[in-house]
Amino acid sequence: MQDSLRVEQMTVVINRYYSFVYRLAFSMVKTNQDAEDIRQEVMLRYVSTNPVFDSAEHEKAWFIRVTTNLCKNLWKTAWRQRVVSMDSVEEADGEFGARERTYHKTGSVERVQEPETLNEEEERVVETVKRLPLKYRVVIHLFYYEEMSIEEIANALKLQPSNVRTRLTRARKMLKEWLKEDV
Repeated sequence: MQDSLRVEQMTVVINRYYSFVYRLAFSMVKTNQDAEDIRQEVMLRYVSTNPVFDSAEHEKAWFIRVTTNLCKNLWKTAWRQRVVSMDSVEEADGEFGARERTYHKTGSVERVQEPETLNEEEERVVETVKRLPLKYRVVIHLFYYEEMSIEEIANALKLQPSNVRTRLTRARKMLKEWLKEDV
């Protein structure tokens, strides 16, 4: 009886965070496949560790923290450090002539649940956000896309609110400069 109740509770929590974890992971790793892998790993860790949360905020912070940690770990792997995007190879080929292509195709940006009604300006902004360093991309995603407050982000990422504000300010500045350059 107790086990069936716990399974039911876990199912509710998984359904609550299923798309949230995917969106957050995608904003960090930039590919559908990696985001899906991260989501599955987060859900597996939730089921296997069976954490007890003090509040809904604590629960959300746990999912954010595990997702960001897994994304960071993915970028640290030796495989990721040796793989070069085909896009960068094609750009280099254009500058230096054709050369043997022995690179793996990863790191290409794929669209995820983006409405087809994005105009060129909106598409340019989305692509520019994806160029941000990871620590800035995370706070931008949580603040603008997930509509979390600075305090909520700080709690979830175990940062001071002033650090979150600083990261948001720096990210906005970078975005502003990059978007001016692209015009």
